[in-house]
Amino acid sequence: MSINKIANKVYTDERITTDEALELFNSNDIIQLGRIASFAAEKKNGKSAYFIHNRHINPTNICVNRCKFCAFSKDKGEDGSYQLSVEDILAKARSSEKGVTEFHIVGGLHPDLPFEFYLDMLMALKREFPAIHVQAFTAVEIDYFSRISNLPIKETLWRLKQAGLGSMPGGGAEIFNANVRNAICEEKITGKRWLEVMEIAHSIGLRSNATMLYGHIEVYKDRVEHMNSLRELQDRTGGFQAFIPLPFHPKNTKIDRPFKETTGLDDLKTLAISRIFLDNFAHIKAFWIMLGEKMAQVSLNFGVDDIDGTVVEEKITHSAGAATAEEMTKDEIINLIKKADKIPIERDTLYNIVKEYEYASV
Repeated sequence: MSINKIANKVYTDERITTDEALELFNSNDIIQLGRIASFAAEKKNGKSAYFIHNRHINPTNICVNRCKFCAFSKDKGEDGSYQLSVEDILAKARSSEKGVTEFHIVGGLHPDLPFEFYLDMLMALKREFPAIHVQAFTAVEIDYFSRISNLPIKETLWRLKQAGLGSMPGGGAEIFNANVRNAICEEKITGKRWLEVMEIAHSIGLRSNATMLYGHIEVYKDRVEHMNSLRELQDRTGGFQAFIPLPFHPKNTKIDRPFKETTGLDDLKTLAISRIFLDNFAHIKAFWIMLGEKMAQVSLNFGVDDIDGTVVEEKITHSAGAATAEEMTKDEIINLIKKADKIPIERDTLYNIVKEYEYASV
């Protein structure tokens, strides 16, 4: 099937197959891919480009898992390892700029911290910042909390939700293919378990995002199968908000890769095909921290409608050599979006509109 026939399926609201998605990955007609993806994106969200005023907090980099692709994690006592107390976390929260609507919290699987620590952290944040949404804990962390607390996943999530958890990020998905996963993060939960945790989270009303780490040792087929698993789960639950393809950063990791970074062509291709294939996801996000500000801006014309947010003090990707800043101001983000001929929409975590900014076609 030609790319034009696949395009016609998208234009007539017909879902494309995994074989067709693979055909798109094998095409280098990036302009045509951009046109198709832009059509799909504008049908869902018009010319809107979303961002959030958020603040990242990583409570610890000490982790019982030492995934080969991860440059962030440390062993307890290792040089550079750290652990924040609840008061430390509150201090970082207090240092946030006025107008922040989300605390984004993920960290390592600490060998000594009890489950109660995380409940106490959530309750302390909500006591002091009741209006700020807390998006926290990947499916990997939730599974770990379940094990250390001897509670089922559902009960673990209920207790976190009652303590103040508002939604979950999409991290830890990496690539679902078992062989690839065993090579890059053999200690991490399986892809099947990641999907199970998310399905349970959605069942109790917790929305989440979903990610895919690409550009390491996987092949295009692995990417398509990964996205298909997400599409199937989304058909069942509708609980995913955004899909976030994350390019692999190799510096300080243990992954042998012939090339240092993903290419711009591969980044745009992956984002565009994500938008075309994941027809039941409302949003495709370009995480500017990992893609770079300029590539994130260009991606707004390749199916992307969200470039994340102000972030502040991002540590995980920068541990792997990210050359981007650790934050962007709202004004910088708004200008970036406008120059891409899109309408800047400040949102909250659940995509409620905080403010729509003036649009001027360039």
